[in-house]
Amino acid sequence: MKIIKIEKVQWASGLGKASNAFRLIGPVKEKEFYSFKPLADGLLPELNFQNSRLSPKSIVYPQSEVMLTYSLDESREDHHLMKEAAKDYSPKAVIGIRPCDAKAFMLVRLNFDTAEYQDPYWLRAYESTTFVGLGCEAPCSSCFCTTAGCGPYHEEGLDVLLADAGDHYLAKVLTEKGVKFLEAGGWKTAAAKGADQTIASMAKAAEGKITSFVQTDNLKSLPNNDLYSAPFWEEASFACINCGTCTYSCPTCWCFDIQDETRGSCGVRMKNWDSCMYPLFTLHGTGHNPRGTKLHRVRQRFMHKLKYFVDKYDRGIQCVGCGRCVRLCPVNIDIRRVCTTMNGFAVSGEACEIT
Repeated sequence: MKIIKIEKVQWASGLGKASNAFRLIGPVKEKEFYSFKPLADGLLPELNFQNSRLSPKSIVYPQSEVMLTYSLDESREDHHLMKEAAKDYSPKAVIGIRPCDAKAFMLVRLNFDTAEYQDPYWLRAYESTTFVGLGCEAPCSSCFCTTAGCGPYHEEGLDVLLADAGDHYLAKVLTEKGVKFLEAGGWKTAAAKGADQTIASMAKAAEGKITSFVQTDNLKSLPNNDLYSAPFWEEASFACINCGTCTYSCPTCWCFDIQDETRGSCGVRMKNWDSCMYPLFTLHGTGHNPRGTKLHRVRQRFMHKLKYFVDKYDRGIQCVGCGRCVRLCPVNIDIRRVCTTMNGFAVSGEACEIT
């Protein structure tokens, strides 16, 4: 595996060169929070951050996305015909994405790229994106990535992994996309012998700073109906206010709605993020709602992430342990406690309290 040394004094000029071949996106501080934004006009990514408040999933999967356009003006030959909206799928590079967020795209792809169905909008955006990850030196206290199939230096889903080595970065090249990005930036200096051991040592040190964990080993073994009917769901859902913060901040939530919006004779068909936490999400045209209470909705969220996904894909839980939902939930519902409770129920088959 090739490792390139990037002197920090050459970082800005290299990004300037790379911007000729890639649209650059990176973390930018807005007040007290960091968000992933286009890096226009020489703006540099601010890499001295723990993680962004919202995940960068919107880079591939926008919160609102126009798919088709149409006209109702019957004087036009193309009236009442749906046409694919123009989009920019030119190469882009996401600089400084955390390994947990890159891994999340791999889990989401299981839904948008199946043998039967492919979402062309998600796939084109994803394939045109190069992910340049940044190893996580200071995990948040709520991060539990090491027990969620991930880690501070996890490589899955990345094209390049950057390790901050003081006055330089060690760039571990993982894919051909990564090769092209580094070449575009003019970074060609091979790292000194032993760089791979240096990165491994940094990864081990970062993993040692993780203080939060979940138990998942028994989730697959319990029948769905037993866990669905478990007695702890009322307590788990009691405080929920159905705000949807957990789903909007989560890098692996993928639910969406499709709506037609018409103004005058012009209209669009658009895809919008949706949330299983919202009462309208499952409301039928008849007025019946199969998930009419917050208990139903909270149970669905956790059963999907921690049981249904596990059973269907056998790829672990639908979570990378970023801890955003833990930090941002206004009523302190904690996926770590729910996961451990579910896992414990799988062992004992008895009522467990959410502790």
